[in-house]
Amino acid sequence: MENKKMVLATHMDPKIWSRLPEDVLEYLLSFLPLKTFLKLRSTCKHFKTLLFSPPFISKHSPSSSSSSSNSQNSSPFSSFFLLSHPQFPRQYPLFDTVHHNWRNLSLCVSPVLPSSSSVLLSSSNGLLCFTRPSSNSFTVTNVLARSSRVVNFPNLPFAFESLTLISSSNNGYKLFVMSTVGSSSQVFVYDSLVHSWSQFGGFDLILNENHHQEGVFHDGHLYFITPEPYFVVCMDLNTGEWKRSNFELPTELTFARLVSDGDKKLYLISGNGSNGISRSMKLWELDGNSKVWVEVENVPELMCRKFLSVCYHNYEHVYCFWHKGLISVCCYSWPEILYYKVSRRTWHWLPKCPSLPDKWSCGFRWFSFVPELYAFV
Repeated sequence: MENKKMVLATHMDPKIWSRLPEDVLEYLLSFLPLKTFLKLRSTCKHFKTLLFSPPFISKHSPSSSSSSSNSQNSSPFSSFFLLSHPQFPRQYPLFDTVHHNWRNLSLCVSPVLPSSSSVLLSSSNGLLCFTRPSSNSFTVTNVLARSSRVVNFPNLPFAFESLTLISSSNNGYKLFVMSTVGSSSQVFVYDSLVHSWSQFGGFDLILNENHHQEGVFHDGHLYFITPEPYFVVCMDLNTGEWKRSNFELPTELTFARLVSDGDKKLYLISGNGSNGISRSMKLWELDGNSKVWVEVENVPELMCRKFLSVCYHNYEHVYCFWHKGLISVCCYSWPEILYYKVSRRTWHWLPKCPSLPDKWSCGFRWFSFVPELYAFV
């Protein structure tokens, strides 16, 4: 059926096309599968423009079809784990989490990021954020739509410890950047709706150890876990106000990382033990009513031993993120992901990237990449 539609679109008599009113033409073409039309856009500038016409946006944008209970599952694209590593300069291997295999082609950002010094920092809802130190700027890009925006640093000179990209379908995106000035920290928030930076005070305890950890967006706030003694702090992105959360963390923690499903649930991955050595790893879920952490699962013993051995009890190298119903636990020094399928309550290892050289070094950064054509920069 898809091939027939492509043939119909490409071989219809031009005289017929030329007689159709523009709005009727757009409406008819909007019934083509989006994947098919993406293949056609390179054949005609008009076709490429039509991708962003009202009929296409209303039909294929998740934000426009949010009333459907299956809107999140109706995306015409797969979703991926994206690997960033110094041994893959400007190429980002993709693991297809829908079909559970490595794609033969890596994501290439050359068309939108010509600079070879760009470093991927964060991802959110189809958008990727890079830093370009040589140009004193960040670049937010939608690789699928081949669009990007350069966001200049808020001031110069500018040194930053962490960046978190927070994107939504209806409210644009924000960049949360934490920077150290002398012995104190400052927070800068960029709002894409007004194209400007706001500056707020920082929370110094976060920078003592977990400065490389991204914040976790949940319920309108960005959450962090401080170094020992562990507790959760959050910042209101609109007001810049910091506060300590009123839910206490479990005891006997050797490390703790937060994960949000982007909607209503907040999870905690913890190492548990004594004297700074983890003996086990657990997954917890925050009870929204009682504000108490409820234990969900223990990481199976063999998987736990493997993960703890590859990070050499260097827990500051551990980071976590949410990806389409999966809770991913990663380590900068190891080329695999330990992930948990929330719906099935099972733990799995992601197979090592086949294109990774036999001899590899540290520096693995994994990201959730869910292509979204209408994530605007």
